[in-house]
Amino acid sequence: MIFSSLGLCFVVTRLFLGVLGIHHFHSQDVLVSEADSIAELSDTTAFSKNVSSCPGYSLHSLQESEIGLVAQLSLAGVPCNAFGTDFQNLTIQVTYETDSRQVPYLNSENKQFTIPESVISRPPPPTDSFTQSSDLVFNYESSPFSFWITRRSHLDDIPLFDTRISSLPTTPLTPVITDDNTTALGGFPLVFEDQYLQLTSSLPLDTNIYGLGEVIASSGFRRNIASNGGSIQTLWARDIADPIDQNMYGNHPVYLEHRFNETTNEAQSHGVFLFSSSGADILLLTPPDATQSLVQYRILGGVLDFYFFSGPSPHAVIEQYGDLVGLPSWVPSWAFGFHLCRWGYISINETIEQVQAMRAANIPLEVMWNDIDLYHAFRDFTSDPVSFPGDEMRAFIQELASNNQHYIPILDAAVPHPTNATDVYDPYIRGQELGTFVKNPDGSEYIGKVWPGYTVFPDWFANNTQQWWTESLKNWSDGGVEYSGIWLDMNEISSFCQGSCGTGADLSNTSTPFLLPGDPGDPVTDYPECYDSLVSGLSGNITVNGTLTCANSSSFSTLAKRGVGAGAEQGVNLNTPPYAVHNGMYLGDLSINTLATNATHAGGFAELDVHNMWGMMEEKATHLALQELQPGKRPVIIARSTFPSSGKWAGHWLGDNFSKWEYLYYNIQGILQFQIFQIPFVGADTCGFNGNTDEELCNRWMQLSAFVPFYRNHNERGALSQEPYRWDSVANASRTAIATRYTLLPYWTSLFANASLRGTPPVRALWYEFPTEPELFAVDKQFLVGADILVTPVLDPNVSTVDGIFPGRGQVTWRDFYTHAVVNASNGTATLSAPLGHINVHIRGSSALLLHANPGYTTAETREGPFTLLVSLESNNNSNRAFGTAYIDDGVTNPPTESRHLTFSSTADQLHISSRGNFTVRQKLQQITILGVTVKPTQVSVGETNVVGVDSWQFLPELQKLVVSDVSVDLNSAQTISW
Repeated sequence: MIFSSLGLCFVVTRLFLGVLGIHHFHSQDVLVSEADSIAELSDTTAFSKNVSSCPGYSLHSLQESEIGLVAQLSLAGVPCNAFGTDFQNLTIQVTYETDSRQVPYLNSENKQFTIPESVISRPPPPTDSFTQSSDLVFNYESSPFSFWITRRSHLDDIPLFDTRISSLPTTPLTPVITDDNTTALGGFPLVFEDQYLQLTSSLPLDTNIYGLGEVIASSGFRRNIASNGGSIQTLWARDIADPIDQNMYGNHPVYLEHRFNETTNEAQSHGVFLFSSSGADILLLTPPDATQSLVQYRILGGVLDFYFFSGPSPHAVIEQYGDLVGLPSWVPSWAFGFHLCRWGYISINETIEQVQAMRAANIPLEVMWNDIDLYHAFRDFTSDPVSFPGDEMRAFIQELASNNQHYIPILDAAVPHPTNATDVYDPYIRGQELGTFVKNPDGSEYIGKVWPGYTVFPDWFANNTQQWWTESLKNWSDGGVEYSGIWLDMNEISSFCQGSCGTGADLSNTSTPFLLPGDPGDPVTDYPECYDSLVSGLSGNITVNGTLTCANSSSFSTLAKRGVGAGAEQGVNLNTPPYAVHNGMYLGDLSINTLATNATHAGGFAELDVHNMWGMMEEKATHLALQELQPGKRPVIIARSTFPSSGKWAGHWLGDNFSKWEYLYYNIQGILQFQIFQIPFVGADTCGFNGNTDEELCNRWMQLSAFVPFYRNHNERGALSQEPYRWDSVANASRTAIATRYTLLPYWTSLFANASLRGTPPVRALWYEFPTEPELFAVDKQFLVGADILVTPVLDPNVSTVDGIFPGRGQVTWRDFYTHAVVNASNGTATLSAPLGHINVHIRGSSALLLHANPGYTTAETREGPFTLLVSLESNNNSNRAFGTAYIDDGVTNPPTESRHLTFSSTADQLHISSRGNFTVRQKLQQITILGVTVKPTQVSVGETNVVGVDSWQFLPELQKLVVSDVSVDLNSAQTISW
């Protein structure tokens, strides 16, 4: 028996049919839930830990409606109790929504945890029927129950998602990843137990999958699904310094899959999202000799709640995901400036010295930050009364503001517990009064240990936590730390001990359980791969006594109290679930360096169920607090641990990376990942955080980071100083890179307006724009800013050239951003000159970019100056056309109340500017540069009658370049420029 229903709001895509507007969404809600009570097993019951005998489920009692279906599922045989107790009866519900499509499985008695609407709101149920307007088809078989998703427009193609046993490899299989016994596959039945859920789908052999994170994948941005059998993405938030191929700070169970048909030359993308906060392993595997690959979900409880996004372009998939979890928050224009920080600015005087040194070196500095050095005794919401006194902090920050600069301090997740009765710490006292801290199962305070010693942890489910958090932030600002934004760190959440270690402990012991970097006994001695400090000394310079320092170019406890979800279910092991997820090196131990999984939140939620959401909930609370405390302004929050919907509240930095050349490369895939996750305001610690950088690495990194959304230099305590003024070559490269970035500020703000309005990714993999060019599918050493700017950074030491791919297969013209010369890319590739201090940037033919004419020291100064327009006509295919848009507002107001939308449309001899909106643009368009003009004009005119004087325009035939100066075009009305 097959049920086919179409649940997609169908709008034609620009890519294939040439019209504007993309929105393909498939609504599939499959909710599986318990109908009858299940037999309880004691905590000591030995589960089989083998799914090969699991019977799966059979479907019956189907009821269809205008928006989908509801049916019952019953266990199809003897319970297997593999890693928990099987549910006997489930309910499946399929709902076809306008904006998103989900397939959730849910316990009908609500015993299994589901993410509350108060935490992440979802679209309301549809009021119209979409069952006959989708490009996606939901199909199922009754016994054993399985489902598969196909496209209506391509019914004969391989399904997008296919759980049928007949579509999967024959089992049993020995370990698919040879050194991991957990990848032995006994079978592929649907398993739904109180402590373990399993679902497997067939995929095309070694297909193109992107996303699933957060991760630094050794395979690159394209996920490994075949090499050595495949890979595993673990979902469990973890405080760990940027490991490779392991779980880390954030959790994003969403992937984008791209398929290309060589026969028809068609390409289509789709997305799959598991809406769950449970710990999990997601396996991407290809068994030996298999004709297909597979994705398998292994989840520690909760529900199976899937959304399918039909694309069919990658942009559309990402936009559709944003429509579900929430679009990114508006970013103020100043946040695109250059930020400087260090763990190790030990006083306000040293912090001020950095601001002064940057100004003296004429290296633009937009935002100054402080790390935990700011605090009194490492305590949140404080500044040290000796090294960072409140009055001096206020004066310093106000001086920054007078110079159009800003200040951001760190805010750690753990709140200090007072050491004794005489220790008065107001944030703790007030929080205790309001009941805002996480508890032990017996109701006592859960006490862990972080930088200040013993600590408690905010409980975002408690009724008064938002009030307390907002009060604490206000008091901090009133005390002198008048921040422009907030940096949220350690919010996985991190704890240096295991369990509620402060219970009964000596709370006066505020020492950390390890030495801090730079302290006697823990010197920072690590340098980049190319630099040997034993030979070249500790300067990090490129040359010492005229000799290159680059040695080589090597590559690179009780369950007594119950609540909801797992906290309410008897026989569930909260501390050590029977299935052990791949939590780094701690296989199965989920409480290492974080809260114990039986810690209890308000409402009875167990940490086991909500752990992965803690950081996102802190980001939400901080965003709401800043909206109240800084009304009308766009909050700037940079956070470490993230979860679906975090982009509504915060941006992200890529964590505690390393001063290594390989991490310069890795930060590109991290930035691309977070575009999929709808957290586009992202960047890495420039020049590296852990270890010592050197001059060459920092030079290249400062250039690359100038072309990513969040641009901050930050390094660890005790390491070699890496402020960009420290080396002349880095200073020169930084000035040039930052000036280019500020010139491009209108482009950045327009891209991020599109992200906030529609979810369109600002930074893109090359294949997003060229989806039918398979040679691009694994490229992640280059990237696009928007559709029009191609960045080709140097990622290796001791080189002066870089190889680049130029998409379009000869049908797209690429011009050097600086010289405007056309690149000669034979066979789509070129070796580019890349001397130290130069990063290759190219603009795409057919683009039109609004730019700032005079980059200033700050973004505010830059915005005060006039505009220039760069038009790059496409010289191939005889098109001679270009198109671009720009969005302008005041750069601050949240949400924007006034804005202006500009459109630039050019032919071979005319440029038309259209303008709409209620924001008045004071600055004029001062200069227009047209590239690709093949014949010298006889005259240039603005409007129908205003002929530009011959002294105000210039034609350079060798570059096919027309430059029109001193035009003073008003951007608040339509304009036409002819030549």
